[in-house]
Amino acid sequence: EVQLVESGGGLVQPGGSLRLSCAASGFILSLSNTSWVRQAPGKGVEWVSTITPWSATSYADSVRGRVTISRDNAKNTLYLQLNSLKTEDTAMYYCTRDFQRSTWVATSQGTQVTVSS
Repeated sequence: EVQLVESGGGLVQPGGSLRLSCAASGFILSLSNTSWVRQAPGKGVEWVSTITPWSATSYADSVRGRVTISRDNAKNTLYLQLNSLKTEDTAMYYCTRDFQRSTWVATSQGTQVTVSS
């Protein structure tokens, strides 16, 4: 059974940092395109970042330069380092594999990031 468990979210002031984690089971992260996406209340899903099996990374314009995606193959865990957080980064963050916006639905609990002073 494929399972993704996100953690690491919280309440942080603007300019702060968080490191999100996503522990995977039932499949090998390094063999898939794995992504972080986020969804703010009342809004659609927004793609944030992807890492490929060859460790190529890509980022949304809204987060580029402030966010780093990484993967620990030994732990089968995906990470997202968030720096210089802004209020507009407030959202529920999810990890997912083979993300397609048109068909994505949340199948894990996500981790809430709230940026507020």
